[in-house]
Amino acid sequence: MHMPKRKRRDQDGVYERPDSPFWWASYIDGSGRATRRSTGIPREGENSRTRAAVLRSQWILEAASEGDLNHLRPPREHTFDELMLLYLAGPSREKRSGERDQFSAKQLFPFFTDRVLEKLKGSDVRSYIEWRRAGNVSNGTINREIGLLSAALNWARRELEWEISNPVEGRKLKVPVGRSRWLNRMEADKLIAAAKGCRAAPHLVDFIRLGLHTGMRTGEMLGLTWSRVDFAALLVYFDASDQKNGQVGSVPINQEAREALAARARFRDAHCPESPWVFCDGKGKRIASIKKSFATAVSRAELEDVHPHDLRRTCGSWLVQSGVSIQAVSSLLRHSDIRITDKIYAHLSPEAIRSAVEKLNVRPVSRSVSR
Repeated sequence: MHMPKRKRRDQDGVYERPDSPFWWASYIDGSGRATRRSTGIPREGENSRTRAAVLRSQWILEAASEGDLNHLRPPREHTFDELMLLYLAGPSREKRSGERDQFSAKQLFPFFTDRVLEKLKGSDVRSYIEWRRAGNVSNGTINREIGLLSAALNWARRELEWEISNPVEGRKLKVPVGRSRWLNRMEADKLIAAAKGCRAAPHLVDFIRLGLHTGMRTGEMLGLTWSRVDFAALLVYFDASDQKNGQVGSVPINQEAREALAARARFRDAHCPESPWVFCDGKGKRIASIKKSFATAVSRAELEDVHPHDLRRTCGSWLVQSGVSIQAVSSLLRHSDIRITDKIYAHLSPEAIRSAVEKLNVRPVSRSVSR
């Protein structure tokens, strides 16, 4: 029986068969044998080829874990799609920024899909940068996207021993100085008053008060469980998986923060006593986002350019302005490096510099030598 010529060769390991409605995949199994099998994914479905490629990548990973790695032979050429699928299914899942990697990959795919990595050049990376710039995308966002590509390429070179180059190296863009927005006391009071009027988001005022007085990140507060709140010791505890620096730690609770948490506890007792979440709705489900309600409160308070993360920055700013040392602020905000704290908040503590300069006014006492 004469078989029609395939429309597309299986360059990336996923291909069509005229006698099958499904995508087929080819790879090397754990014993070193070439394997061809149906993915069971219909060719007509939305993003079906990508889903088939993901499944093939899973089979490859299973073969690598179950078989002899020495039998695995990578193809002569490797595609961007193969690289991303392997990286996102492997190393990326172990990173705290794994979710961000997923978003960055979605931006990279339309431009780099089916590109052969052995043929990828610096001009391709520059073209991608210009393409994203044309869409008014910030330099910081572009850097995160090409940074993902760079990390994946380096991983493939190191761990998979692919003979490919990394044309991303040295091509990251200069990022402008970040925002330094923080609230003064009057602005904070106006924001809290506006939040109290948001009946659709009764949790918002407590969220704002807790952020202002603990410096906790938005994700940390929304992911906070009652098991980590210690009213007796006035502490909130963090496991390594709870915070950005990946370390175990705690944050002290002052009176304002305690009142905010107590208000949340009363809400829980009245509406959902079994809920483990500090910030939950009336049914006990975790509040996933406060962006919309926060923006509404900012608008009602007639403030400009205020975002949830600015609560954390405000906490640090108030502390430094009150004379708290950069070292103590860095410890409270749980920065991985004190230089980060110094870069963001040192300019708010001019008195420390002033006292140093004042020492220059003191003239040394001249000593006469008697003979």
